Amino acid sequence: MLNFRPLLSALVNNPLTSKTSGCIYTFCCTMSEASKDEPTAKLIKRSHEENEDSAERVQASKRIKAEGENTEDERKYPKKKVVLLMAYSGKGYYGMQRNVGTSEFRTIEDELVTALVKSGCIPENHGDEMKKMSFQRCARTDKGVSAAGQVVSLKLRLMEEVIEKINEHLPAQIKVLGLKRVTQSFNAKNNCDARTYSYMLPTVAFAPKDYDTGNISAFRLEPETLQRVNRLFSLYKGTHNFHNFTSQKAPNDPSARRYIMEMSCGEPFICDNSQFSVITVRGQSFMLHQIRKMIGLVIAVMKGYVNEEVIERSWGQEKVDVPKAPGLGLVLERVHFDRYNKRFGGDGLHECLEWDHEEEAIKTFKEGHIYPTIVETECQEGSMVSWMATLPIHDFKNSAGETQDDKDQKQDNADDGNATD
Repeated sequence: MLNFRPLLSALVNNPLTSKTSGCIYTFCCTMSEASKDEPTAKLIKRSHEENEDSAERVQASKRIKAEGENTEDERKYPKKKVVLLMAYSGKGYYGMQRNVGTSEFRTIEDELVTALVKSGCIPENHGDEMKKMSFQRCARTDKGVSAAGQVVSLKLRLMEEVIEKINEHLPAQIKVLGLKRVTQSFNAKNNCDARTYSYMLPTVAFAPKDYDTGNISAFRLEPETLQRVNRLFSLYKGTHNFHNFTSQKAPNDPSARRYIMEMSCGEPFICDNSQFSVITVRGQSFMLHQIRKMIGLVIAVMKGYVNEEVIERSWGQEKVDVPKAPGLGLVLERVHFDRYNKRFGGDGLHECLEWDHEEEAIKTFKEGHIYPTIVETECQEGSMVSWMATLPIHDFKNSAGETQDDKDQKQDNADDGNATD
């Protein structure tokens, strides 16, 4: 049994508004008598123009002052290119990636950008236009998905105790765990060689389809069953066409070909009186919902809804209806920068992007925020059991038309307003 450790800017009224309004009123009244007193009309017009000039000078003065303050900050804390190591529990958030203008769909990046502005690490206008700080995340994570080793790259003011200052403005379920300087051209997404994810699930997911799911705490995974599960997962290793494992990808789309390095299910363990296990998968990159579909298809095979030949068939040209497992148990564990480390890690100027010194903090965060959320939510809401009840509606022999997941994805997009990976 796991031992979870306790883990606007203010508006300023224009002092010239009332004066300008009075001038406009006087000017309008005078214009009605312009034919009688043309010199007076010219005098009032000149007065109005002088007031406008005065207002512009005041605004320019404020602008220069503000720019001077920013320049002072820049001199004291010049912006540097860095990476931040982040951990977060994704429950309640609509994924990692920020969608400016859709505040009702709160994301992890919304919280991070707010904290960066409040801590003074970036100017306020950088929060509205993230390209100004060269922001890039290593991996987009879907609604509800967590991370223990997410990495983002950006330019920020490198102040004293910068990590602590950022964390002061973050909620407890999001935390910056580390910071390292990188090269000016570094891009968290493009420089990432591989990503490792884990997926925690109740082992009852691998029970036969006629098993009574009303008593999931009684189920125990037999060693022979675990061996078969791992044999099925090993079929994914190598490069395959995963167009059936995401939405809206054509079979001939080159980007649908992905390389999987490892995929396996670990030994089961008891938590909150139920048996769980963790699946680990490492690949160069993953498409929207790809991992959840890879797991969903193996579960469907293990439960007897379809023969295992469907896995190889799913890499072919025909359309296959592949079920998508719930997002609750998915965690971005680690991102890898092997090529960058080999080139720059030993140049005497930059550090290797490894986080050995942060391992304890990562473990503490997972035990305090990620694992308890997965277990408690699963036990209370039964997301895996509810999803398993939908497996019979999938047509695994489907070779044309709209699949069940296509229909579900349309509904997800309508409900979420957010499509991340």
